[in-house]
Amino acid sequence: MPKQLLFIPGPVTVAEPVLAATGQPMIDHRGPEFKALLAQLSQRMKPVFGTTRAEVLVLGASGTGGLEAAVTSVFGPGDRLLACPIGVFGERLIAIARTWGCAVDVVETTWGHALGPAALRARLDAATGDERYTGVLLTHNETSTGTQNDMAAVAAALRGHDAYTIVDSVSGLGASEFRMDEWGFDVVVTASQKVLAAPPGLAIVAVAPRVWERMDANPAPRFYFDLRKARDFAALGQTPWTPPVSIVFGFDAALDAYEREGAQSVYDRHERYARAIRACAAALGLEVYSSEGAHSLTVVAIRLPNGVDGDAVRRTLREQRGVVIGGGQGRLKGELIRIGTMGDLTQTDVLGALGALEIALLEHGHQLSVGTGVQAALKVFLAAEEPAAV
Repeated sequence: MPKQLLFIPGPVTVAEPVLAATGQPMIDHRGPEFKALLAQLSQRMKPVFGTTRAEVLVLGASGTGGLEAAVTSVFGPGDRLLACPIGVFGERLIAIARTWGCAVDVVETTWGHALGPAALRARLDAATGDERYTGVLLTHNETSTGTQNDMAAVAAALRGHDAYTIVDSVSGLGASEFRMDEWGFDVVVTASQKVLAAPPGLAIVAVAPRVWERMDANPAPRFYFDLRKARDFAALGQTPWTPPVSIVFGFDAALDAYEREGAQSVYDRHERYARAIRACAAALGLEVYSSEGAHSLTVVAIRLPNGVDGDAVRRTLREQRGVVIGGGQGRLKGELIRIGTMGDLTQTDVLGALGALEIALLEHGHQLSVGTGVQAALKVFLAAEEPAAV
């Protein structure tokens, strides 16, 4: 299969050393080598979550599996939850909770916008007595709309309420600073195939100390996705069920790369790529779907003009240029294209993909001045390389 450049919201392009690491010989997943590796991964992930207090568990699952583990371990029938979706994946979190018998109310947010902390606070303050919420379901970064919440502001809105919080940071964690302890979130979930740029197969879940007592008191049934089991086995240096050992090897190598680059450099890289893509869109007369102040660092969602079929543009890019971008989801199918910034991508890759996008848009009827989008993106990159004024 010819090599493709993945600009989708995940899985992402994985660096060759990470891919090579997945080819190592198998080891005993109940043996001392795996025990040491699992303990190291859990400790190394703590700074990424911004915690010293939470326990970090590694699960053999997708990000959705990690979210299901969080919801079903903490909540069950009879629990009243407040959900704050800002797109398709926030709605998925609601579906998980309702499947397990939770009553879920929703803070409605216009897609393309971030959650309004005041609206969240108002709903929490209005729920008193028996109407109080047991938990709050939150999204850090929403890939379907290219939107990101200000989690510090959300945390401030939650202050003074004792509801348990679950945060979907599957596509956000690692691309910007996250302060789990300081912000007071209870369970935060991410996955291997996003910012951390490993193959898919691992969910990583951070659990704050106060949540364990809640889990023990939760009578809801769970088996595979039981975080208490994961915790018990982690104490032995194991996972409850057979882990994807090869992916664990790859994730270890991906963390090596993350640490070598340095967290701040990773943050800057994602911000710069996203800003360059947005600049390109503006130069081409295209609308960025996310609102100002709510832009995702990991995915840029772009609305296409009437008459330009986003799926057809994506097909042309894939088949003729080897560039793979995402399309709209749910109600936005066909209306949007989504360009990811995660993975083993260089500035040259970004510029090449944007040049290919210009050609595809021309071929599908969008009038533009050739090269203007790429030039706008290039200006972002060049400005970032200029020395600071003394």
